Amino acid sequence: MSRGLFVAIDGPGAAGKSTLLRNLTSRLTGTGVPVLSTTEPSRGEIGQLARSRTREHTGMALACLVGADRYHHLETEIRPAVGAGKVVLCDRYTLSSLVLQAGIDGVPESVVRCINAHADPPDLQIVLTAPPDVLRERLAVRGSHGRFEDDPTLPGREVELYRGAAAVSERAGVRTIAADTSQGPEAIESLLSGLTSTIGGLWSRRHHESA
Repeated sequence: MSRGLFVAIDGPGAAGKSTLLRNLTSRLTGTGVPVLSTTEPSRGEIGQLARSRTREHTGMALACLVGADRYHHLETEIRPAVGAGKVVLCDRYTLSSLVLQAGIDGVPESVVRCINAHADPPDLQIVLTAPPDVLRERLAVRGSHGRFEDDPTLPGREVELYRGAAAVSERAGVRTIAADTSQGPEAIESLLSGLTSTIGGLWSRRHHESA
């Protein structure tokens, strides 16, 4: 059985993660690549609790809840799909824990890293960004999805925190692609085409190696 590919898509609120997830899923599927698109917090019971209660649960409690959901998500969805040869595209992963739980909620980074120590590293992480004023404008139009998007001063902090967390994980060996989603349509089309080619190429090599 061929091993698939695990791709995490991270970045600040309103950076365009969900849109990229949909577009990549469509394009990869159109080229014949089997894809599972998913999200964290997951759609499972623990994930829905974490997603819907960010205003009630904070700090260590939320960090542990998100961690529990992540391990359940890995066991029930991500690992089986990768083991079956699929490309798994996940909207948010461990970088979001480092940014939101450690950087913003104040849980010691060492604790967040300990909670996530046994989480599978992605084969590729895509880190989206945009200028803070663009993120604020998008949030104003779209509306907040939780406590971490309520504060209008947070986009600037998130951008810097994601940049720092991504640099650390890249130095640790996680392949990383950073992209600014505030560019024009041609740049976004180029980004989509490039990511589709990169992910499709990685999947194809693994598929043929294990054939």
